Amino acid sequence: MEKVNHTVALYAQFITFLVIWFASMIVSGLVAPMDFISALKLIPTAISVYAFVALIFTKWVWRWPIFQGWLIKVPDLRGTWRGELKSDWIDPKTGQSIDPIPVVLLIRQSFSNINITLMTKESTSYSTTASINAAVNGEDLYLTYNYTNRPKASLWDRSAIHDGAAILKIIKRPNRRLEGEYWTGRKTRGDLSLQFDSKVLAESFS
Repeated sequence: MEKVNHTVALYAQFITFLVIWFASMIVSGLVAPMDFISALKLIPTAISVYAFVALIFTKWVWRWPIFQGWLIKVPDLRGTWRGELKSDWIDPKTGQSIDPIPVVLLIRQSFSNINITLMTKESTSYSTTASINAAVNGEDLYLTYNYTNRPKASLWDRSAIHDGAAILKIIKRPNRRLEGEYWTGRKTRGDLSLQFDSKVLAESFS
């Protein structure tokens, strides 16, 4: 999925550069009648300032709500999400399905990358790939990722390291939620339901 509205971004970049160039002329004392040659000499300076502004934008400013939607297409999901996992796994000892498992999902996100960590009481999953994609209707957004799950070493006899994938619908209103499903290489699958908790990343499941 495109991270920005490229048509709007093209105009915004052009106007931003012109503003920076014009500001450079004012700072340098160039006033009408303008010295065209001197103005051209200021282009490298304007380019340097523009590059710095672009760096600041992609580092922090893209997250600002004022740019979401019309310019930036991907939502800012970074932070801690809490909820539960419902698995179709059947306990071979009892022949019964298990109760929902509490989970903590951590999202680390920059303008160009997104990484997912999911923690339960017994294991931690780390994303190997992750992205935000739009549905066919162009409106619904989904967080999709592949992951590797590492159970605690003491549980390897009944829960081996395995790979899996998940697709979660991004719900913005009335409350920020992630809803979807996952499946694993162990031929298990289930549902995930998460609610946004905090911008602060939790350091452990507890």
